[in-house]
Amino acid sequence: MKKIVTFLIFSVILYSFLFAAVGCDLNDPDRDVKRFFSDSTGYKTAYLSLEKLGGSELLKEVEQKLGDNFQGLYETPDVPYTVYTIYKNSDIIGYIHGINQKGQYGGIQVFLVYDLKGNIINFYYQKLTSKKAKDLRATSFSNQFIGLNLKDFENYDPKTGKTDNKKIIEIKNPNPDNNIDFLATIRAVKKNLILMDIFVFNKNK
Repeated sequence: MKKIVTFLIFSVILYSFLFAAVGCDLNDPDRDVKRFFSDSTGYKTAYLSLEKLGGSELLKEVEQKLGDNFQGLYETPDVPYTVYTIYKNSDIIGYIHGINQKGQYGGIQVFLVYDLKGNIINFYYQKLTSKKAKDLRATSFSNQFIGLNLKDFENYDPKTGKTDNKKIIEIKNPNPDNNIDFLATIRAVKKNLILMDIFVFNKNK
């Protein structure tokens, strides 16, 4: 009987672990912050979630702006989001924020590096499981996101991949035969921008 109870407890813990909300942190923040902001003198981390900031109402707002519903382990209301605020002495010089996104062969982790106005100054896959990962990780692809902001993605439909914004239309998929990961990436970028507008930029306004 004791063994059965122990097994049941272990099973519950394992189940909770496997199906817990999945966050997205930099693997080596000290290294990565310096890589993106060579003149930084430090950084602070903030752990946020839609559940704590506004619950179901805020989730609905995010889904409406995204143009798609949240689903799966990566998009539950209690998912913890880590925002890195980067400093040069006492001045804020930028932000880093990453999210998880479902790809064709597994999870994708997309990090965006921001200036103080919410413009993308760098794009980084921390995780990408794909047969064409090399091409998607190429700077010729990531550089296409530099300078873009939330306004550019407002009319992008992640369900269809369509938009009337010329800047987004011009983002080229380096491997047209792997459209799933490409579209997942664009969705992840838009979601990242929306969340950062809520967490940082709109708040500052």
